[in-house]
This record gives sequence, structure tokens and C-alpha cells, in this order.
Amino acid sequence: MLTILAYSMVVVFMFLIMTKRLPALVALIVVPIAFGLIGGFGAGLGPMMLEGIRSLAPTGVMLMFAILYFGIMIDAGLFDPIVRIILKLVQGDPMKIVVGTAALAMFISLDGDGATTYMITVSAMLPLYMRLGMSRLTMACVIMLAGGVMNILPWGGPTARAATALGVDVSDIFVPMILPMAVTAVWVMFVAWVLGMRERKRLGTVSLPGQASVKKPATVLQPAFPELAVAGAMNGTTGQWSAAPGAAAHGGNVHAFSTGRIEAQPGAAVGPDGSGGSGGGDEPPVGVSSPDTARPRLIW
Repeated sequence: MLTILAYSMVVVFMFLIMTKRLPALVALIVVPIAFGLIGGFGAGLGPMMLEGIRSLAPTGVMLMFAILYFGIMIDAGLFDPIVRIILKLVQGDPMKIVVGTAALAMFISLDGDGATTYMITVSAMLPLYMRLGMSRLTMACVIMLAGGVMNILPWGGPTARAATALGVDVSDIFVPMILPMAVTAVWVMFVAWVLGMRERKRLGTVSLPGQASVKKPATVLQPAFPELAVAGAMNGTTGQWSAAPGAAAHGGNVHAFSTGRIEAQPGAAVGPDGSGGSGGGDEPPVGVSSPDTARPRLIW
């Protein structure tokens, strides 16, 4: 009866969340209380809640700290040296990056704490995936597969809980699982290789001469002044400035587009501040920025 009640609680909770009938926080509070009352545990709900808070508070505080701390550190570039070292090792090969993600997740999972695995692996690898334009779903899939294998360790939560429920020693469960764990670890590396080959096929091997630039999707580089791209003064995909067709008709003012300065042209009036006046020259609009600021400046 309790098993049916527990599964029913999970089904109701997922239904309310997926259909957006209740916010996640409200559903997490209301649904367990309702099913606890249905199961006849009304008098013991208070002590159960307190015990649950005591057991989950350390993990919750650690996750809150990790989200804030590592979020700030990623924005500040704390992991940039790690990313540069990995870039030198993988040589811009997405396949090597995905396989390296799986290996890193397995090594970190040796502590048996899934939260630590995600914090360290994601913090170290996410900037690399974002820099190369790789799929972050691939990274999440590989980390989950690696963490699932190493979670069977005796000091991990699932094995300890299973041994407690069965009333046996942890070694009685873990020792027979050593060979299956090794085989599964090899399988995880194979899956990472397959996913990495797909990313390599999609992106290709990115050339990183001197770590100066990285191949980015065309949609990332957008001009700050779309009207210039439409006019042909700037390539809307690459952000490169070039002479537009019919530049001679504009009195040679393409140079002003490329430098961001308005210069006097034959037949053009010049104002006291050096800007173009209302003379006969067809001048570009005042305030056009230079190519260095005509598109969002990449952090890298």
C-alpha cells in the first residue's frame, strides 16, 4: 500500500509540474503533505519534516553556495587557464573534448558525491563547450552516464541505502558489481566517443592558432548596426567592414565607416567640431562606431 501511495505521489507531482498547474516549489510542499495525510501519517508529519530538513540542509546550502560562487567565477574567468590547457591537449577536436568530459566525470565521481561531480565538471567544461559552440546536452548526457556508473561505489548513497534496506553489508552488494562497473565504464567511454564524433562531424576540428580565435556559429556574430550590413558596408555574418558596391557614389566615405570618423570630402561642409555638415557630400550617419565595437565584444 505504501509503495502504491509513493508512486502515486510521484505521478501526481510530475503531472502538476508538467501541466503547469502548480509551481515546482508549491508542488514540492503541498503534494507530500497531502499524500502523508492520506497515508495516515498526519500526527508524525512534523517530526518527519524536521528530520528531512536536518538531512538535506547541508546539501542544500552547498548547492546554493556552488550556484552563486561558480556562477560568479565563470563570469570572472577563473577557469580560463584550465580551458586553455585543455584546448592545447585536445587541439580543438570535439571528440576528444567529449571523451575527456566522461573521463573527468568518472574521476571526480570517485568521492561518491554527485553534487560535487556536477559542480566541478560543469564548471571546468562548460566554458569550453560554449567557446567551441558544442552542444551542452552532450555534456550533460556524458556526465550523467559517468556519474551513474561510479555512483555504485560503497560510499555512494544508492549502495549504502540498498544495503541498509536489505540488512546486508555494503561489500556484499558492491563486490559482485565490480566487473559490471568496469564493463559499463568502457561502454560510457564508447558512447562519449560516438557523441564526440557527431559533434566533430557537425562542427569539424576547430583550428586554434595561438589560441587567438575560435570558430563560432554565424548567428553569434551580429552587427551592432544592421542598417550598415544591409547597405553592404559590413558583412552581417562575419562583422568585417568592406567597401560597399557603389562606394564611389558616396564620395569615398567607406573609409569613414571603417574608422568610425567622419572626414571631409570634396564638396562637403565641415562643422566646427570636425563632423560633417550639410554640404553636398553624401556622408555616413554621425555616431557610427568603429569595427572594434560594431559587434558585441567576445570575452575570449
